[in-house]
Amino acid sequence: MSEFDLVIFDCDGVLIDSEIISARMLVTELARLGLAIDLTYVERNFLGRSYPVVMEVIRREFGLDLPPDFEQRYRENLLAVFQTELRIVPHVHGVIAAMGVPFCVATSSSPRRAEMSLGLVGLAPLIGDRVFTSTMVARGKPAPDLFLFAAAQMGADPARTLVIEDSLTGIRAGLAAGMTVWRFVGGSHLGPETPEEPEDARPHRRLVSFGDFFQIAPGLKSARQPA
Repeated sequence: MSEFDLVIFDCDGVLIDSEIISARMLVTELARLGLAIDLTYVERNFLGRSYPVVMEVIRREFGLDLPPDFEQRYRENLLAVFQTELRIVPHVHGVIAAMGVPFCVATSSSPRRAEMSLGLVGLAPLIGDRVFTSTMVARGKPAPDLFLFAAAQMGADPARTLVIEDSLTGIRAGLAAGMTVWRFVGGSHLGPETPEEPEDARPHRRLVSFGDFFQIAPGLKSARQPA
């Protein structure tokens, strides 16, 4: 028996190793408009947040109103780079294939980006239509809305739901939803030496590699899979 009835995976930085690519592309596109920010700033302020929130931060912090075509240009350029550079996080395919409890994906990415990303790395057939995006709720992460919506759609009690997140924004959302949160630090944008989280974004534990997933929580593995 597992202590969890549902596992919710974030997508970017958890299932797919995309955050470094996304950050690099955003830095490049903003530099063309004369705004110089670095990858550290992007990680601290934008990681795990939806595009409208990112644009609002840029407007508020730098007084820059992005041109109307910025979003489309950024998204198209990013997806073009994904075609050749996007990789699945190691061991994720095996974990998803062996899950013994219901699971889904809840992401701040656009529906198109999520669909394309999961398709490129071969996860789409395993996940199917169990993908929930911030476009489906009034407030994106760090509000709990998306995680609570996903749990409701999956028929699960938030108190018996496990969230796997990488960003502080996502951790805050999971905690606000009353869920157990593990922080995945195995993406190329983080690592085991990632600084300790602030008090308001303290996960229940860290996960360094999905190769350890079922060792930590053996009850989440399908009984049909070898131990």
